[in-house]
Amino acid sequence: MKFGVVTFPGSNCDQDMLDALQYDLNQEVISLWHKDKDLSMFGTEDCILLPGGFSYGDYLRCGAIAKFSPMMQSVIEFANKGGRVIGVCNGFQILCEAGLLPGALLKNQNQQFICKNIYMKSENLHTSITKDVAGRPLMIPIAHGEGRYHADEATLDELFKHNQVIFRYCDEFGNIIEDANPNGAIRNIAGISNKEKNVFGMMPHPERASNELLGNRDGQLIFQSLINNN
Repeated sequence: MKFGVVTFPGSNCDQDMLDALQYDLNQEVISLWHKDKDLSMFGTEDCILLPGGFSYGDYLRCGAIAKFSPMMQSVIEFANKGGRVIGVCNGFQILCEAGLLPGALLKNQNQQFICKNIYMKSENLHTSITKDVAGRPLMIPIAHGEGRYHADEATLDELFKHNQVIFRYCDEFGNIIEDANPNGAIRNIAGISNKEKNVFGMMPHPERASNELLGNRDGQLIFQSLINNN
């Protein structure tokens, strides 16, 4: 598996993502620039990552301008052909704005930027990114002001019916409770996939929990699951 990490104006987690994949997981990683279009070096077994940050200054709405970049047009085509795409934080917002994932990310319930470690859990054995970590509470950092996932009830029912909810906020023991929800996300949703299970979005930052020097390697387990189940 080969990885590509897209940098937009305002991205600030792109280097974190590159370092986590290249140095902590020993993967081949290629940097991609928002003005470029060429993804010919990637096959559908590979993965494109949209990192966190403030793409295009988060003007209009988070991710609203990034979806029009030349690279995102190629990423949409890549995803529609079955290629894997992961969006983290701002990347998740971009995927929703681009229509690759349903729903939207709204302002946090407390109307403030939140930066702290949270716990999240997957109950989903049906996607490559969660298969090896399902049932285990993972401690992962969050850092966002607009991370409250929202969708209408019909969409939510579809997400659960088709096993598209990949992560939910929980306490350290794995209990999915309101007190463990840091931003007011509906049904404690921290991450979702598309129906085809090749596009993934999550608000927490696994790349910030991938090395013992950071005091936490739980994030590495998520990437490793994707690699193992390629």
